Amino acid sequence: MRGTHEIPPDCAELQLFAQLTGSYVNGSPVVANGVVYAGSDDNSVYALNARTGAKLWSYATGKPVQSSPAVANGMIYVGSEDGKIYAFGLKQV
Repeated sequence: MRGTHEIPPDCAELQLFAQLTGSYVNGSPVVANGVVYAGSDDNSVYALNARTGAKLWSYATGKPVQSSPAVANGMIYVGSEDGKIYAFGLKQV
């Protein structure tokens, strides 16, 4: 089924949620402690509930966030095109 973007009917129940950001998400999300973390080209980092997809918080950086977040030592680290690395404490859900 090359070239199609439809979810096959027998797989439709596998999609748990889809959360919109203000632009493209180029990096891979990371999941830690029940929270999905992702950067977006809308200059923000997002934290979503991994079960429901509900937005827990977002943080605006100065430029697009195209890198994938990294998890280490109870922190989330992500780089932005503003030349900064941002660090956030892990949230428990």
